Amino acid sequence: MRIERDSMGDMLVPDNAYYGAQTQRAFENFPVSDLKLPNPMIKALGIIKRSASIVNHNLGFIQNDIKDAIVSASDEVIAGKFNVQFIVDIFQTGSGTSSNMNTNETIANRASEIMGGKIGERFPVHPNDHVNFGQSSNDVFPTAIHVSANIEVQKTLIPSLEKLQKSLENKAKEFDSIMKIGRTHLQDATPIRLGQEFSGYAHMVKNGIVRLKNAQLLLSELAQGGTAVGTGINTHKEFGKRIAEEISLYSGVKFKEAENHFEAQASQDASVELSGVLKTIAVSLSKIANDIRWLGSGPRAGLGELILPAVQPGSSIMPGKVNPVICEAMIQTCAQVIGNDLAITLGGQGGFFELNLMLPLIAHNLLQSIQILSNASKMFTEKLVDGLIADEKKCNNYIEGSLAMCTSLAPVIGYDKAAGIAHKAFESGKTVREIALEDQILSEEELNKLLDPRSMTEPNS
Repeated sequence: MRIERDSMGDMLVPDNAYYGAQTQRAFENFPVSDLKLPNPMIKALGIIKRSASIVNHNLGFIQNDIKDAIVSASDEVIAGKFNVQFIVDIFQTGSGTSSNMNTNETIANRASEIMGGKIGERFPVHPNDHVNFGQSSNDVFPTAIHVSANIEVQKTLIPSLEKLQKSLENKAKEFDSIMKIGRTHLQDATPIRLGQEFSGYAHMVKNGIVRLKNAQLLLSELAQGGTAVGTGINTHKEFGKRIAEEISLYSGVKFKEAENHFEAQASQDASVELSGVLKTIAVSLSKIANDIRWLGSGPRAGLGELILPAVQPGSSIMPGKVNPVICEAMIQTCAQVIGNDLAITLGGQGGFFELNLMLPLIAHNLLQSIQILSNASKMFTEKLVDGLIADEKKCNNYIEGSLAMCTSLAPVIGYDKAAGIAHKAFESGKTVREIALEDQILSEEELNKLLDPRSMTEPNS
């Protein structure tokens, strides 16, 4: 162990640790959970420190060799080399100060090592005077949330959803000729094409992508440059604009300085909005997964209109049983995202005066929602939707026996007479067509035209 000092006194720090006294003190202060800072947040903090050193050098505040060492150390943090050094619990100081200092100390020690210094001496690179120059935890951590979430949405979640949308669209085309019975209130309704049903699923995912892109507009605004309370004290007036440009250049995702730094640091409205979008997508995906699960129920005593890919044995006691496990995994994922949204909403209410004090909680839940939705969408596409098969015979068999077939007769013979046919068909066990022919309601030719299932799915043609 080595002895390091912070403003509150001496601390024992492990010899092999790149973090320092403030990180160790926070580690001991918050033994709450086993949840640490999410990897995308660590990466975002590395990007911020890297970009800050370049901007501060260009503004004349940091000499070139120190800038280069900070950039090199930050690159290693971004690459995940020092993830194990980020030891502070998620449930910590609400501003994320402990994790910001964890970042500053780790990068400063590594940068000093690169320059020939010793870990723990805070020389030649200092965690506050160099790595954190022109910054405050109060603008760094909100910036890191926006940077990490925006990058993960653009580079991970949207591509996963686009693949799912494409797979559902392909199934919509593949199943377009397959007639089946529609269902409302879990009861038989008028016919629909299986492809039409899947086109609805595809459009739900498409709408989710549109919502994500809309949420990115405000998520692209960065708090950096506001420092402690939004006034920009102790930083250059161009720092916020320049660091946003540098982060954009490095990440390939567009960012800009917040239009109002007081809003950017006092609230987390953009994160709450994004979480709401993630919740909406979760609701959509849960509906799709549940529909497919039910349509594939059986194989002998269920609906059985879809044949789901068999990916693993379904029972430890019933040989040969195969369950819709991919659907179930998706539904559980969606439930977690919906639960995370409540925590993020409550976190958003943690903005008091000039600072939100629930930033680590928001970061953890937001990034977990993005990650699990991305992974579950990829799983759902590759292990389920791509391999779906329709049982066309079973789909067709449900149609002729449905009492809802009488719906197309109502405009011609009237609602009450059509209802009477449906009731008689139900009581006798016969089809609507059979009763209509027996009672000579219309000619066989007229009935065949009115009771053609395909025409019922194209009422405007």
